[in-house]
Amino acid sequence: MKQAIFSPDAPKAIGPYSPAIRAGQLLFVSGQIALDPATGQMIGGDVAAQTRRVMDNLGGLLNAAGLSFSDVVRTTIFLADMGDFAAVNEIYGAYFTPPAPARATVQAVRLPKDARVEIDAIASYS
Repeated sequence: MKQAIFSPDAPKAIGPYSPAIRAGQLLFVSGQIALDPATGQMIGGDVAAQTRRVMDNLGGLLNAAGLSFSDVVRTTIFLADMGDFAAVNEIYGAYFTPPAPARATVQAVRLPKDARVEIDAIASYS
């Protein structure tokens, strides 16, 4: 059984997908970019500001599902420029306590709405 998860603290989907899906004991959070949940518009600022917004969007969906960052087991970070890795890593790391989730980081040619960073996550209820 699948259950879609929505949150006023995370932006609405900008396409035909759910912001997050609970399937059994797992929560799959769709890739989040730096959209302001209140306006649906990309926020301004540097990659650090965008990363904070992305992480806050992820947190909103985790909270709506009854979870937190400590329940995240896997993430993928997509960067428009691998040169932003250190700045993104510093902000990202502040949201997790050990043990940090497994992760992959890749550079993408282009991200939705020309975002500089996108992050998805998988969390566990167990």
